[in-house]
Amino acid sequence: MDEHQDPKPTVVSVERIMRLLREGRILEEHGRLRWSSNYTTVVSVEDDEMQILAIYKPQRGERPLWDFPTGTLCYREVAAYEVSQLLGWGLVAPTVLRDGPKGIGSLQFYIDHDPEINYFNLSDDFVPQLKVLAAFDVLLNNTDRKGGHCLVDARGKIWGIDHGICFHTEPKLRTVIWDFAGQAIEDDLLADIRGLHDSLCNPDEPAYQLLIELLNRQEVEALRARAKRLVDRKSYPRPGPGPNHPWPPV
Repeated sequence: MDEHQDPKPTVVSVERIMRLLREGRILEEHGRLRWSSNYTTVVSVEDDEMQILAIYKPQRGERPLWDFPTGTLCYREVAAYEVSQLLGWGLVAPTVLRDGPKGIGSLQFYIDHDPEINYFNLSDDFVPQLKVLAAFDVLLNNTDRKGGHCLVDARGKIWGIDHGICFHTEPKLRTVIWDFAGQAIEDDLLADIRGLHDSLCNPDEPAYQLLIELLNRQEVEALRARAKRLVDRKSYPRPGPGPNHPWPPV
């Protein structure tokens, strides 16, 4: 190798990042994200071997909403990560619930990305990834998939962020990704969704037990029902009675 050539970046496992998020020292805040409606800040997390940046959303910094129980947004952020992992889709960065400088909250691995890139300027090359994200949002009943909630990392992978207002029991899907409405969902995605549904049929199953720690029983049952609906219909839903789009869209 050329002595001036940069070495390949070290690949860190999800398990290692999760351990650091759960057990590492939260050192300092690097500034709030001012455009966020809730208190959101970038922090450093480290142990004796590694340091990362993470997004910290404390429970007590959440703005009360009329249609979501107070103090639950940080739990929903973690639930979105866990559902992504149960599906095997890897759409949400590692996220944990833990105590921090301002109390309990969600702590999510920071995705390094170009802030000028969002859903509205993605090329058609991203369509396969967007189809997965669109199905994910239907499952989560995401009420706020803005264009800026789709981050693209240096390897061209899309990550979904800001899942604090998901998992409502009533239909509330608001998203900018309606490109695939009425189209068939691919068989491999349907198989993953069917697996999620089956894992939530029995309250004694680990997946059910995991989510019931983050959501209430009605919300877990509603998630299971949405999974069954997608498997039965085999297609992306069309917009229903509005509102169907978030505001602002970016």
